[in-house]
Amino acid sequence: MRLADLPTPALVLDRARLRRNVQAMTERYKKLGIRLRPHLKTAKSADVARMAVSGHFGGITVSTLKEAEHFAANGFRDILYAVCIAPSKLGQAAALVKSGATLTIVTDDLDAAKAIAARGAGLGVVFDVLIEVDCGEHRSGIPVDSDALMAIGGELHAGPGSRLAGIMVHAGHSYACRSLEAVAEIAEAERSAGVRAAERLRAAGLPAATVSMGSTPTALHGRNYDGITEVRCGVYMFGDLFQSEIGSCGKDDIAVSVLSSVIGQRRSENRVLIDAGFLALSKDRSTANTPHDVGFGRVADLSGGLGLGDVTVVGVHQEHGMVEGRTPLPFDRLPVGARVRVLPNHACITSAAYDRYHVIDGSDEIVAVWPRCNGW
Repeated sequence: MRLADLPTPALVLDRARLRRNVQAMTERYKKLGIRLRPHLKTAKSADVARMAVSGHFGGITVSTLKEAEHFAANGFRDILYAVCIAPSKLGQAAALVKSGATLTIVTDDLDAAKAIAARGAGLGVVFDVLIEVDCGEHRSGIPVDSDALMAIGGELHAGPGSRLAGIMVHAGHSYACRSLEAVAEIAEAERSAGVRAAERLRAAGLPAATVSMGSTPTALHGRNYDGITEVRCGVYMFGDLFQSEIGSCGKDDIAVSVLSSVIGQRRSENRVLIDAGFLALSKDRSTANTPHDVGFGRVADLSGGLGLGDVTVVGVHQEHGMVEGRTPLPFDRLPVGARVRVLPNHACITSAAYDRYHVIDGSDEIVAVWPRCNGW
């Protein structure tokens, strides 16, 4: 089967590009001697995960317990659930531990730490726990110098059902940077926050074996990782248009795309319609504030090449995408029924609409179909 044979819209994954992206990050962290713990919240696929951990040491990272269950069922045992846990989910987490998974959970709250410490014992497990520290994003995490850090650390260390594993930090605000110099500065702030928090715990006689940091921009463009024990990043595997705009990948590195069919022409408006709307592409407009706004996605030809010109999805309805060009569209190449591939603004959100990847490997032949894990 070939791409032209698929019903549309469909999610396409280029294995050759994925392999190249994965190998580059793997080699980077092998040379640095730091554990790479790939984040699978974008891919949500055991097949992708096997490529991401091939030839390197370290576990994986997830953003939902359903992902953790999916990967544990597929043989992955060392899993970090990198979202502050709600106490109501401790039973689900305990079941994973009892199944044989080495599951690490996260908190930034003293009451939650007390619940983890007490309920772990009641559930018959000992939870490994990282404390999340804020390094400037102000989403979650506690200040490095706060009394709460020591209180939470003490509670987790002393509790019968918990084990203090160390520190986690995440520089999500690196995505707002518009230069690699700015990314490098945030990477250093992220590193420094994690290391200082761990040093505070250790100075008080508390363990902090793990210092975990990471986002794709800071994983790629940081200059110094002294004191960091592991790096979490995920979107590097697929890349997307936003990552391309901030310099974390090239457009030829983008491994995921949405196959769509042309369903209408509006020559007087220099426009064609495709059957991929906001449900297929998402409403993400992350490139809107970058030098090159690509609307709701960049339109490539069936081969994935950009030979159609500077053509973008400028508007979306539920099942319609409106495609325009900065110059006259090549309408003879875009008749009704023609197939195109839309490169996504944000691979995580676009991929979330689908339950499988149609895998190619540098050509238009479908070589595999890989399932995805969705939901919570």
